[in-house]
Amino acid sequence: MALVAERRKQIVSTYRTHEKDSGSPQVQIAMLTEKIKEVSDHLKGHDKDNHSRRGLVLMVGKRNRLLRYLARTQPTEYQGLIAKLGLRK
Repeated sequence: MALVAERRKQIVSTYRTHEKDSGSPQVQIAMLTEKIKEVSDHLKGHDKDNHSRRGLVLMVGKRNRLLRYLARTQPTEYQGLIAKLGLRK
């Protein structure tokens, strides 16, 4: 279920804030969103996989904390990011 290295590089290059950025909240949120999509798809076919379900809940919680932080510190970046990712419609 890990992201392929090529896909990771693509996500980082899309959401980074500067040339050497790999850990900004925007990048972390985008990576978590991609992982959440993968685990959600996995759980559609594996209803009883409670270990993965717990991991999904933890990832969603972490993403929400990062989104709240971004909304508090950089409101314009937050609005742009949720529009790009299609979150909180």
